[in-house]
Amino acid sequence: MARPSAAIRIALRRAGALCYRQRPVIIECSSCHSKYQYDEARFEGKASKKIKCAKCQTVFEIHNTPTPAKGDSTASRSHTKSEATHIGRPKRVEEQTAQSEIPSDSRSTDRLASELSLPVGKRMSLAIIDGPDSGLVYRIEKPRTTIGRAGADLTIDDGEASRLHAVLEIRDTLYLLSDLGSTNGTLIDGQKILEPTEIASHSEFQVGATTMMLIVTDEG
Repeated sequence: MARPSAAIRIALRRAGALCYRQRPVIIECSSCHSKYQYDEARFEGKASKKIKCAKCQTVFEIHNTPTPAKGDSTASRSHTKSEATHIGRPKRVEEQTAQSEIPSDSRSTDRLASELSLPVGKRMSLAIIDGPDSGLVYRIEKPRTTIGRAGADLTIDDGEASRLHAVLEIRDTLYLLSDLGSTNGTLIDGQKILEPTEIASHSEFQVGATTMMLIVTDEG
């Protein structure tokens, strides 16, 4: 077989180097150590990026470590592997593909980590707009309110509701509704919620056969 010309050999070397540079970058959350694939081109020439972990919501910083050339020494490759971002083969289980980029000038505060507290100057209520207790309005007096058929803060006369069915947690201006493992589930727009879900004033949700609305008004 004829030996490739010098021009062809150079083109092949460049193609090989390009493929090497485009191997997936693997990043790791500094808190829960979940791993993700990250496109190296998304650094856009910047030295670092801030990323929000899709699993634990921790914001952490990753650094754009230069990719070693194919002919670099083993020591150089070992040094690159120890950086915050490194080149590696995709994992099968623990890696996820979704990440949220956080602008470098944005605040890294996480509202989900804030303490439970009622908003200052606001009046909060749960109004029952459909079901056996239709017309009842419950004044929310504490930042964590359980809802259910028995032993709950807001007790409803609903045979389709579980004893402790759902809970509303208030973190200042963040209102989170969660199901407490109920038999029939807690629904928003006809869909069962599987994790804490943010709602707003005048949002409607269903507990058993009861439909409720969160109402937030200025304190008079």
